Amino acid sequence: MPRKAKEYPEEGEFVVATVKSIHPYGAFLKLDEYPGKEGFMHISEVASTWVKNIRDYVKEGQKIVAKVIRVDPSKGHIDLSLKRVNQQQRKAKLQEYKRAQKAENLLKMAAEKIGKDFEAAWREVWVPLEEEYGEVYAAFEDAAQNGMEVLKGLISDEWIEALKPIIEAYVEIPTVTIDAEFEITVPSPNGVEIIKEALIRARDRANEEKDIEVKFSYQGAPRYRIDITAPDYYKAEEVLEDIAEEILRVIKEAGGEATLIRKEKRIKKIKRRGA
Repeated sequence: MPRKAKEYPEEGEFVVATVKSIHPYGAFLKLDEYPGKEGFMHISEVASTWVKNIRDYVKEGQKIVAKVIRVDPSKGHIDLSLKRVNQQQRKAKLQEYKRAQKAENLLKMAAEKIGKDFEAAWREVWVPLEEEYGEVYAAFEDAAQNGMEVLKGLISDEWIEALKPIIEAYVEIPTVTIDAEFEITVPSPNGVEIIKEALIRARDRANEEKDIEVKFSYQGAPRYRIDITAPDYYKAEEVLEDIAEEILRVIKEAGGEATLIRKEKRIKKIKRRGA
């Protein structure tokens, strides 16, 4: 079970917790990411409406996402809230928790490879990477995308060598895809060929860059769609601006017109080889 490097959660933090016991006035929950720590959720923090029976909302053994509203380490008190967690926050926290589970499984594989137990792996790898990146799987993604050298100085070479083939085989790299459309017209007999050449040149130039993929598709005159996949949103935007500038220049020189129509960005993931 993934656990945090710090001893106590912070106020405002979202945590995964298991309902341990339920009482008429509230419930006690075990904090899954903080071994040995329990929190209390008062009945007034269960739902936004009046709660007659708390068991209508939570059950023993149920896993929930709760928000930490007070922490008193001197007394060991942690107060939790369920009603202050919206659907988006719950989804984001569960995704973070799943990423931590993936990171833990990969680290266990590396530990077994070099003959160390997970407690040693947690001290020597988990703690420093979480402190640097905020979460361990983010460190693994960085290493998959930019090379294992990014982990040097944070963990030992022994761990880097053990993790390298595991990260290459199993870590997914998030990418961003943004969509856009161009409205292009060139009022000349060879206008279609000019447009085609402009799109091909812009696409091929962008695809020369590492981790960039650009695709054009015909949507019906005078519209052409572009899909740009990049490591992050800012890089995708930069590539789109460069492509738009090149296309507009070529089309203008040919006596035509081109207009860029923006679309929404999308997030997807690509797997490393061997996954």
